[in-house]
Amino acid sequence: MIRKAFETMTSRERVERTFAGINTDRVTIGYESNPASHTRLCEALNIPPGDNWALLKALGVDYMGFPIDYIGPEVYPQIPGRRRDPEFGAVMRYIENEFGYYWDFCDFPLMDADDEQIAAYPLPDPDHYDYEAAGAYIDKISREGFAVFAGGGGFGNIINKTGKLFGMELALMNLMTEHEATMTLLDRRLSVMLEITRRIIERHRDKLSFVWMGEDLGSQYKPLISLKMYRRVLRPRHQRFIDMAKAYELPVMVHTCGSSSWVYEDFIEMGVRGVDTLQPEAADMSPEYLAARFGGRLNFRGCISTAGPLAYGDESETEAVCKATLETMKRCGGYHFAPSHAIQDNTPVANVIAMYNAAHRYGVYQ
Repeated sequence: MIRKAFETMTSRERVERTFAGINTDRVTIGYESNPASHTRLCEALNIPPGDNWALLKALGVDYMGFPIDYIGPEVYPQIPGRRRDPEFGAVMRYIENEFGYYWDFCDFPLMDADDEQIAAYPLPDPDHYDYEAAGAYIDKISREGFAVFAGGGGFGNIINKTGKLFGMELALMNLMTEHEATMTLLDRRLSVMLEITRRIIERHRDKLSFVWMGEDLGSQYKPLISLKMYRRVLRPRHQRFIDMAKAYELPVMVHTCGSSSWVYEDFIEMGVRGVDTLQPEAADMSPEYLAARFGGRLNFRGCISTAGPLAYGDESETEAVCKATLETMKRCGGYHFAPSHAIQDNTPVANVIAMYNAAHRYGVYQ
């Protein structure tokens, strides 16, 4: 079972004070998991696998996002044996492994397209989204006691979503050379995402605590792109999303996988308040490195590696790494306890329970 810390704040108070750099009763807590690991955790805690609300409450999770479903006419034809994203047309195939399954991106629809096809690639209309259902979901999240965020780890993303349409090699080449048709499509796509989210924030600002966006910028060892390219191609486009959030006085957190701290000074200049994922085994991403260089200037979310003791160690090793991370990050102010990515299907459920017990045991502010 999860032995929760004594609490004196609501989740919304805790989240908003954390973004403001003000100590709280305990650290905020987040959760992401792959399906098989999620199901085993529910079973271990005697929670029906479909009752996500009960699981998040049992873990002490503080915030949730919400879907904004596309309900318009079909934009992209379906492909037999594949799953196709109804919003942007990326194609996936079902892959099983010994622990569970995942959906792998494949059959990149623009890999062999000409410039005219790329520039005119169909996109959904912002009018064709279920804003009423999204609003009802936001209301439920608030009633259930969670803070609410808009967006998510893929919101405002440039490299990954472009890669899902072109294949990663061609996507990076086209972004680097600022290929005209690709940039036309990119800006059209980002404008759709921005408008959909703007409409939601306009309607429900009083219930929202932050905006979450994302851009994977690093491998395990080094940047995926140069800082010069980031500033020329990505930064002006990311700034549009940050400025929208700032207009509604909402802090922004950016999801960045891999070795990404090379861009954090730019993030600070742009108005980003927090960074997420924080894979501690990647170059220049350890808790000590981040705390020393950016502590007090950025919120940190994550740093509990899904490729370390959580997956390959035992309960005591998991507890130890969580405790050490908390001791380092709590001194910075503004730490959000969470896995460095979705908890993987090969993760022992006992370690997941040990992880969240450690958050409640060692994450309390004195």
